Amino acid sequence: MARSARDYDESDVRIRPNKRNSRPRSKDRPAHLDAVPGMVTAVDRGRYTVLVGDADADERVVLAMRARELGRKGIVVGDDVALVGDISGSPDALARIVRVEPRRTLLRRTADDTDPVERVIVANADQLVVVSALANPEPRPRLIDRCLVAAYDAGMSPLLALTKADLADPGPFLGSYAPLAVPAVVTATRGPGGTDGLDGLRDALRGRVSVLVGHSGVGKSTLVNALVPDALRATGVVNDVTGRGRHTSTSAVALRLPGGDGWVIDTPGIRSFGLAHVDPERIITHFPDLEAGTDECPRGCSHDEEECALDAWVAEGHAGPAGASRLESLRRLLRARTPEKGD
Repeated sequence: MARSARDYDESDVRIRPNKRNSRPRSKDRPAHLDAVPGMVTAVDRGRYTVLVGDADADERVVLAMRARELGRKGIVVGDDVALVGDISGSPDALARIVRVEPRRTLLRRTADDTDPVERVIVANADQLVVVSALANPEPRPRLIDRCLVAAYDAGMSPLLALTKADLADPGPFLGSYAPLAVPAVVTATRGPGGTDGLDGLRDALRGRVSVLVGHSGVGKSTLVNALVPDALRATGVVNDVTGRGRHTSTSAVALRLPGGDGWVIDTPGIRSFGLAHVDPERIITHFPDLEAGTDECPRGCSHDEEECALDAWVAEGHAGPAGASRLESLRRLLRARTPEKGD
């Protein structure tokens, strides 16, 4: 027999819970005021190796994941982060990264000069070490110039590290970069696993966070192993047919120098360095002796054309005795943004 509505009591009512609104939600994210600071030293498939604690007391390595509240925000080697959860550093512990602190510098590249997608290499490094072999494989000046542009754009100091000086005279190469006034160190191979000339490189790295960049086979990992003996970075050989090296470092990793006097960040070998993210107008800001001369340039001047006012500015002596070589250096870096086969 049918029952009327008044025959039902509360015990008969079955309400399906609304999963989306089962509990009140707030748009305010937790402040995590008790979060512990740390530095990301490695990234591997969604897991982050973070160094936390005081180097003189309770320093430890913590494995962490990214908190959901960070959304798609990227986290890279060198990032300063804040963690909550299990930060004991025990083998089965997993913390959460809840905040990425403001970055001091950010080294980026694109796949090519037309790719709008930026690829972040490292954060918070203050020196970009461009590693190039003098032979086997041959130097690639255009790729090196592109790395220099990226360093200037990121506000980082550049350093050239030349390897395999036992195979070729470094003089001509150093001469070609003299107008750019980029500091350089030279190393040579000394038998299996050995390297000469490291003292100068150690001095240049002391007290800094330095990221090593270069194409495969130039000896980056060999340098890192010599600088940080327990790094155990894999090394490879150069293909005799293609002249290219094999990618031995598959991911970036930050390593503390012995004595705690600085950091080196080793990165996988690169075969291209796109500069789509770099505004050419920013490049000239690194040439203050020439920048004032652009006031007379025509609208939209690329500073590498016949109508550019910089030629007259330099000819009149406003940029000093080195003005001509400085102008050529500027234009060399501007041309570096033009892709070329093989870069």
